Amino acid sequence: MVKAHFPRGLTHWIMMMIWLVLLSLFCKSTQEENSQEHGYLNCGPQNVTLLHSGQMILLWEDQPSCSAVRDVLIYELVVFRAGQQVNYDEVAVTPDQIESTHYRIWTSFLDLEGASNSVRLRSRYNNHTSPWKEQTFPGKQTLKVPEIFPKDKWFMVGSTVTFYCILPSTEAFSTMYLNTGEQPSTTKINNQTYALTVYLNRASKNTCDHVKCETKTNNNNGACVYIGYPPHYRDLQCETRDLKSVECQWTVRGDTDLPFKEPKAPQLLGSPCLMLSKGRCSQKVEKVDVGERNWTLTAQNEFGMVELSDTADLSKRVHMFAPNGVKVSTVNARSVTLQWNLAKPQYNNLNITCQVRMSFGEISIIGIGLNSTVLNDLIPNWTYNATLRCGSTQHFWKWSEWSKKVFFRTYGEVPDALDVWMHMEGNHTKIIWKMPQAKQSHGHIEHYEVTWRKTTENHNQNSTKVAFNKQSLSLSLTRTKEYIVTVTARNINGSSPPSTITIPSLNPAGHRVKTSRIIGSNGGFNFSWSASPAASCGYIVDWCPTSGNHTEDWLKLPPNETYAKVFSRNFTDGRRYSLSLYACTQGAPLLLERREGYVTEKSIKEGLFKSMKGKQQDSNFEVSWDLISLAEQTAFIQGYVLYCSDNNNSVISFSTDDPAATSLKARNLKMGFYKFTMKAQTAVGECGATFITAILNSPTDNLIGAVLIPLLTIFGLLSLTIMLCFRHWACIKQKVFPPIPKPMLTSMGEHGCHLLHVDQCHHSEVHIMDVLELQCSEETPTNGYVCKENILFVFANTPKGYYNQPQKKYPPEPLTTTTTELPSLKGLPSSPFGSVFSNPTYNLNIKPGDQLSSSFPELQERKSLQRSMDGYQPQDLTETFNINPTEEDPGKPMSCVFTYVLLPQSLSK
Repeated sequence: MVKAHFPRGLTHWIMMMIWLVLLSLFCKSTQEENSQEHGYLNCGPQNVTLLHSGQMILLWEDQPSCSAVRDVLIYELVVFRAGQQVNYDEVAVTPDQIESTHYRIWTSFLDLEGASNSVRLRSRYNNHTSPWKEQTFPGKQTLKVPEIFPKDKWFMVGSTVTFYCILPSTEAFSTMYLNTGEQPSTTKINNQTYALTVYLNRASKNTCDHVKCETKTNNNNGACVYIGYPPHYRDLQCETRDLKSVECQWTVRGDTDLPFKEPKAPQLLGSPCLMLSKGRCSQKVEKVDVGERNWTLTAQNEFGMVELSDTADLSKRVHMFAPNGVKVSTVNARSVTLQWNLAKPQYNNLNITCQVRMSFGEISIIGIGLNSTVLNDLIPNWTYNATLRCGSTQHFWKWSEWSKKVFFRTYGEVPDALDVWMHMEGNHTKIIWKMPQAKQSHGHIEHYEVTWRKTTENHNQNSTKVAFNKQSLSLSLTRTKEYIVTVTARNINGSSPPSTITIPSLNPAGHRVKTSRIIGSNGGFNFSWSASPAASCGYIVDWCPTSGNHTEDWLKLPPNETYAKVFSRNFTDGRRYSLSLYACTQGAPLLLERREGYVTEKSIKEGLFKSMKGKQQDSNFEVSWDLISLAEQTAFIQGYVLYCSDNNNSVISFSTDDPAATSLKARNLKMGFYKFTMKAQTAVGECGATFITAILNSPTDNLIGAVLIPLLTIFGLLSLTIMLCFRHWACIKQKVFPPIPKPMLTSMGEHGCHLLHVDQCHHSEVHIMDVLELQCSEETPTNGYVCKENILFVFANTPKGYYNQPQKKYPPEPLTTTTTELPSLKGLPSSPFGSVFSNPTYNLNIKPGDQLSSSFPELQERKSLQRSMDGYQPQDLTETFNINPTEEDPGKPMSCVFTYVLLPQSLSK
């Protein structure tokens, strides 16, 4: 065995070192124990300031560690002058005074103008003291302007702070204030020192606040202080996004952070946290599936510190990133395949739920490592945009952000079936359908095809095409027969499924419904009805304006609904609409109800009553008007009222409740002037005012007027006629009583035809007493005319009386001439006729026979000459002797014509 031996001196030295280490550890342990036991953690003064101006003032604050003190804290103050102690003081600070500013002032024993002065300061708590702090200022220094303490300090909102103003020895105090708007009172400590205690209730705005102190000589000074909040963070929440790091976010109240002093970078679990944005930071972690733990965030600025905590299991708080690479791989008319990539490879092992948002709505899909899906029930020939987001399914925490949008368009298809209806008006049936919307047409509509046939005929049908921009077709159908009408739409992909409607027959003794009123509300009509067992496939409500040009609209409802809110953008206030309810059956629609109403009734314009007129009936006055058209009725007319006002502005009214009335009578009126105003009564008041005026007269006045007016009219007409006749009498006499032409005789001899004036005869007719009777000779006539010795003779007769009147015809009698020799005729020249004729115009009795033949133009010419003289024709009827043995019996009397007597010229002349 080998033994080691150490020198005795070395052994002694080692033992001494061991004892010293043990003693040091013991002392340190005891000191820490005492410090923790009594709360002393380097508690002492800070920010010590010494000032003088005829006095000396010491200001200081407590260190932050002093907040652990639970009892009275003592501060020891020792004053030195020229290196010699001249005063010792103690200041007791209670726990509620800790963290405020403390001060001490000395005046009587100091020679501030002489040697230098200094003050030493330390704290004492349970026989433990802090190190001394000393402040010194040289002698012979005085203040020239007021000094304010503390200055350039940071104070939290809600603190109460005392500011001190020390004046020069030659100045008197005037005022002291803080520019926050409040003016608290100041406290006088002595002639040169004043205190201002302020409660800081708001933060500084973009710069510091100023404390001002002024003297009576306007000598002033100030100090700058900052008032604000510690970082105003709250609502910490931590999660993981990539399953490799923790990301925390919190709410920041930005209006309390001063722009000139941003908070320091926060720390997460005592380590710096990488700021991602305001209120967000991230920190790498080894594992996220470590279960639930506490995540602590701390942040501070000059006003203080804030600490936030959140307890979370990161494996249950997975907030995924948005998918990327979204695309469409397969496109059909009604489906597409959508594909995408997950943002992190770690997501491939997660059970994921994704949500796809499209133009028509959202759909959700679930799967592990989900990266594609098929979207069904799409609209053909339609443009879509799609975006998606994902989240964990097992412990759903949050959706990811939406991915970028992808756009695609589906393929086209045949149009959807049309919505078809009908409207019957007169002998025409109008087939109407709604124009397909873009999502129904699946492409451009080329045209529509309409076919119709009678329900009793299966093969004999008619067909026609309608342009793509039309949506109706008018048909002339036999109203006593039912028809089946089918309408289809065609685009480039083909024809739509057929839409069929049955047109009912018109039966005069068939189903009839009464029209009732409906009241509009909120821009439409609330239409309700009782269920009908006939409505096997639902109901149809159609509507259109009651009058004028209009377009129909309709709404189809299932059988279990008995209410419809009828609304249209084409509805107009003040226009009447007709609403009809039909039951949808397996055959033709069945009319159940019909109503009329206004969306909103409007006041009818004035001048409603066209051609309004009045008629007096004794003391009554009846006002009548034309029937009012529906186009002029902007509200339901409930009746009429007639207002009668006289010259004294007295008004009486008469009314009727009959909206179809066209007259209204005012009764028992007094005679005089009246103004009659007619108005229509509606739900919006009386409107459509139209007026006329009239004067009511008594019945006697009316009778006198009825007699006098015709008499005066007749008298005026007669007077006018007489005056006209008097002025134009000569012309009238010429026209009515023309001069009587003188009779002339014409003879034909060897020297031609000569006119013989009757007044050339020397003997007047009054002297002829015997009347000649002409007897026709039975000699053979020459050319059908009576002749003797080749002399033709014709009698022209002008009867007595008015010359313009035609000569009367006498019944035929034998023409005879009886010659009676008169004494008065003796001595007259002998006539070639061998006898004397009396004037045939006077009492010549001649039986008429055949007229002269037209073969004697001379006679016709003479006749025309006589008729054309002065336009006057004294004789309208002429009868000429005509004896034609070939046509008449020679034994019959010959005929003659009354005209002027034409005598042959006397041979003696």
